[in-house]
Amino acid sequence: MAAKRDYYEVLSVSRTATDSEISASYRKLAIKYHPDKNPGDEDAVVKFKEAAEAYEVLSDSDKRSRYDRFGHAGVDGPQGGAPHFGDINDIFEAFGGIFGDVFNGSGGGRGRGRRQGSDVRADVTLELREAARGVKKEIQISRHTRCESCAGSGARKGSKPETCRYCGGRGQVIQSTGIFRMQTTCPSCHGSGTVIQDPCGDCRGEGYVLERVAREIQIPAGVDTGTRLRITGEGDPSPNGGPAGDCYCFITVKDHPLFQRDGQNLICTMPISYSQAALGAEIDVPTLDGQEPLKVPAGTQPNTVFRMKGKGMPDPRVRGKGDLLVQVHVDVPTKLTKKQEQLLRELAEEEHANVSPHRKSFFDKLKDYLTGEEEASAENEGKAR
Repeated sequence: MAAKRDYYEVLSVSRTATDSEISASYRKLAIKYHPDKNPGDEDAVVKFKEAAEAYEVLSDSDKRSRYDRFGHAGVDGPQGGAPHFGDINDIFEAFGGIFGDVFNGSGGGRGRGRRQGSDVRADVTLELREAARGVKKEIQISRHTRCESCAGSGARKGSKPETCRYCGGRGQVIQSTGIFRMQTTCPSCHGSGTVIQDPCGDCRGEGYVLERVAREIQIPAGVDTGTRLRITGEGDPSPNGGPAGDCYCFITVKDHPLFQRDGQNLICTMPISYSQAALGAEIDVPTLDGQEPLKVPAGTQPNTVFRMKGKGMPDPRVRGKGDLLVQVHVDVPTKLTKKQEQLLRELAEEEHANVSPHRKSFFDKLKDYLTGEEEASAENEGKAR
């Protein structure tokens, strides 16, 4: 699933744009991609909905502030207030008045449709091996459910919501701006058409309470950090009888101590000795399925990379696996036995290589130093005579 575009980018305005600049840009896009001007063009419908969603957030000072600080995460979910335009009629319900004069010669919208509930988020953390093989995971979903005390009305038991006097129960008010008529949500009832004078004590007049439910999901093999999985119908309920929203599971794959991931490939660094690199060897390489033999040819140079086909990560979208890239590192020992040092010195002589002399102890070095000072002193005295 493609990530949402930045709302400022969608409306082609800067992050310091004024309210009037945001409104003007949105009107241009709304006219350009309006369904009446682009019949049968699904791409235009997508851009029309995208612009409406961006305008809904950036035209509201509170939502815009949260979006500027936290991005999409600040306005997604039940508390964020970001709209979910599941159907084109949802946009006309929220903004219908702005299009009437331009396209139909009237100020009315297209009627209220049943809106889908808000989407919610759940986070899932996997080990690399789990991501490679696929796994069933139980996740915890925080979402809203209808309050049983008031049956979702928001009013205390024995009372009921009253019709909003500001909008006459329509939930929308119309504002005229030149040739445009803007239909916006009623500021008094927030679009519900009713006002609760005696709110329910359990849900505080919201009609919904927060609940936490467990669900088991099947995570396909090959997912990576940032992958989103959708669970249909496990989000918040609709405010007016429409379908429930969805739950989006965001995947995080932990770092592995041996393998570094590069897309579908895995990278592993293997230390080998100088003699193995020079003479060749067969070494055991760790993979996600256990150890596998790898032939290192004679004369292998440091940082040489060997490719083990099909030993990487699967791709959830296509068949097949990536590769395991084994980079060899020639390990130089920090300590040698007398036998090892002797053999290496013999090798150096054979190669006519200039190597460091045999190490002297601290006391040997101290003796040489003092002897040198005594000889220098005697020589100076002789010259003085």
